[in-house]
Amino acid sequence: MNRALPVVRLRVPTDEDAVTWHRVFDDPDVMEFHGGRSAELSAYEELTARQRRHDAEHGFCLWTMLDRDDRVIGFTGAQPWPQEWGPKGEIEIGWRLGREHWGQGYVTAAAQMTLERVRAAGVPGVVAMVDARNARSIAVTERLGMRLAEVFTTPESKREGRCYRLAW
Repeated sequence: MNRALPVVRLRVPTDEDAVTWHRVFDDPDVMEFHGGRSAELSAYEELTARQRRHDAEHGFCLWTMLDRDDRVIGFTGAQPWPQEWGPKGEIEIGWRLGREHWGQGYVTAAAQMTLERVRAAGVPGVVAMVDARNARSIAVTERLGMRLAEVFTTPESKREGRCYRLAW
């Protein structure tokens, strides 16, 4: 059965979004594949500022994800892969969603919007780097039509990861 995706809106992150991201992501389940706990507020302040610059320069970023009632529920978007290893120079899509909103289709809906926006910005394709244990994110990549391109071991955590690709 194919259910309708929820109403979701994306906007360039504001200064206030740093505080909200910090609160929404302060959950061990949300951060399971991102170090286990929320970053300090200053990290989210730097991240939202960097995303505003990236959107101004490239037309895409990690956007703040809002539900039907304009509540901040997470982020999704795209940015250049930041590591020296992996798909250096390629555009990675990613997402993070507050726990109470899981399983409702928000990430899939927002990620589809992300794909449309990066395609419109002239990006020829994207990657998604996913911890091999993250079944929820792997399912999103598959719903987006992405295909497994590579299995790797992350240098920092020594965990198995997967690189999914989509070109258009």
